[in-house]
Amino acid sequence: MKQNQKGAVGFDTLLSPLRVGAFELRNRVIMGSMHTRLDSQSDPITKLAAFYAERARGEVALVITGGFSPNGEGLIEPDSPRMDDAAETAALRPICDAVHGEGALICAQLLHAGRYAKIENCVAPSPIRAPINKFAPRELTHEDILHTINDFVTAAANAQAAGFDGVEVMGSEGYLLNEFTVTHTNKRTDDWGGSVENRHRLPVEIVRAVRDHCGPDFMIIYRISAADLIENGAPAEEIALLAQKVEAAGADMLNTGIGWHEARVPTIAYPVPRGAWRHAAANVKRAVSIPVVASNRINTPELAEDIIARGDADLISMARPMLADPHFVRKTREGRTDEINTCIACNQACLDYIFSERVAGCLVNPRAARETEFRDDMAAVPKKIAVVGGGAAGMASAAEAGRLGHDVTLFEATDSLGGQLNLARAAPGKDEFDETLRYFRAKLRKHGVVVKLGTPASIEDLSSGFDHVVIATGVTPRVPVLPGIDHPKVATYAQILSGDRKAGTRVAVMGAGGIGFDVAEFLVTAPAETEQIDAFFGVWGVDGKFALPGALTGDPLAPVPGTRVVTVLQRKSSKPGQALGMSTGWILRNALRKHGVKMLAGVSYDRIDDAGLHITLNGKPIIVEVDTIVLCTGQEPVRALYQALTDRGVAATLIGGAKEASELDALRAIDEGVRLAQTF
Repeated sequence: MKQNQKGAVGFDTLLSPLRVGAFELRNRVIMGSMHTRLDSQSDPITKLAAFYAERARGEVALVITGGFSPNGEGLIEPDSPRMDDAAETAALRPICDAVHGEGALICAQLLHAGRYAKIENCVAPSPIRAPINKFAPRELTHEDILHTINDFVTAAANAQAAGFDGVEVMGSEGYLLNEFTVTHTNKRTDDWGGSVENRHRLPVEIVRAVRDHCGPDFMIIYRISAADLIENGAPAEEIALLAQKVEAAGADMLNTGIGWHEARVPTIAYPVPRGAWRHAAANVKRAVSIPVVASNRINTPELAEDIIARGDADLISMARPMLADPHFVRKTREGRTDEINTCIACNQACLDYIFSERVAGCLVNPRAARETEFRDDMAAVPKKIAVVGGGAAGMASAAEAGRLGHDVTLFEATDSLGGQLNLARAAPGKDEFDETLRYFRAKLRKHGVVVKLGTPASIEDLSSGFDHVVIATGVTPRVPVLPGIDHPKVATYAQILSGDRKAGTRVAVMGAGGIGFDVAEFLVTAPAETEQIDAFFGVWGVDGKFALPGALTGDPLAPVPGTRVVTVLQRKSSKPGQALGMSTGWILRNALRKHGVKMLAGVSYDRIDDAGLHITLNGKPIIVEVDTIVLCTGQEPVRALYQALTDRGVAATLIGGAKEASELDALRAIDEGVRLAQTF
């Protein structure tokens, strides 16, 4: 099967075709595997077909599905999809047909979860419970291992019969095959453990058996762990050796995974600098002659082009960036990179939704995995719409209404768009919101939205001439009632994050929600830690050459010297940070712990004076001696204009923070903005 595509100037390498086994890919971008939970929804085939086809329509060269277990023991969760039943797998053909119809290839990922399986009968090379799983695994017998090899072959054959172009054998991130390859989890003394040859035997035998059964015209990708980021992980020479063995066994391509799920080093969230793991992929590429894929924290065409052009990899895997913008490749080819909706690595609606048993989504793209819920037809009767407020909700609503053909005017009282995003972007690593602002500015221009900056909208402006008014006026920081609250020591989070106020060397942060943690990290983290790869590696104990076992130089949680003493306080007696995102909260908590930030819970605030913040903790009065007190004590919605309009009978709708003031919730704001515009 061939795919042809012309390259755009500046991205000639990224957009050039590449031969992979029996196939020619139309460019160098593949959609990486991700769990979506669409398979657990009503009419899952239709929804999955729409989801994958949309990415294929956006000109990705190859789609890799979410993981299918080869048997019942390898399920990530009890109801996870599996591929050991031929009839059930055959029902997936419409997904393959939909992707092929848009000119892309599709491979099914075969994933045996090993000791990460959230099931009682999980298995592993040795009976060592994973720290992220309550279930202890049973040790696989020799006969069990042989059955597992056959199960992978059966699953691959089922995929081939259903119309998939190939399979990706999952051998990274700490799942079963990765568990066999390292001494951290493999304590066996038989033919499947001990020596490096024995520890590599299972993945090599699986690849060989799949190739023998499925023949040369079936793509086999092996996802290899290029950096385990755990103690007793694989050193570079063992990773290279495994790559060579897998190639010899019949793999057409090597995809690279970074870090086990139990690793204490961030790998894909926003604190990780872009392209941090490119040289781990380069180590693998130097060892083999088949194509190698780089992955993790690659979210722009410029970075993707640079990685391939410099020879660090042959292809780029993008999973979350394909949630954010399924047409990433098409826009790159057409010279519209300013219109790419860039993944900001927040994990709020993708991983956090998956971990909380919801269908994956995307903060910056409400359509992701919900393609069947939205319309694209232009408005039959265009309306005149006023949007008041240029934050996330207002921009999203105005841009979507403009796209659907409405006449839209956006009023923003300040001299710049962004609203609360301009505060959020100040937190370490969250400057990725700059991309979101760039995207919305481009979209507003493209769809003819009239943007009036520095223009507070008046009642008179809005009372006539518009069919509907959208109120997206956002929030203002809540100031608690407390003696001394007007003391010069006191500043709001908005004043600190905007740069209007500078914090001293001893700081108390009142409030331990998301904003409180962001402010604390802002106060103790040097920008280089999230912007410069070497600095990031230094903080988290990563070997930048990826040569040492596990690619670690020391304890990822070792303290980091700081210049500020920061104390975060909360009224609740629960552990601070419990409400943070499941996939990023641990990173924030560990980062603050590394920087020596103190956490106090169950406090009551008494007063503020020259001595500092007076609190009561466990019935005892305490003075937190600080020179700056930052209020992260909630927000109040800004709704006065909405009330005035409704009093006059003007049709108006509240969205975003103006509707519900809760943290800085760009996820809800953007979703509400887009969905409201769909109703006009």
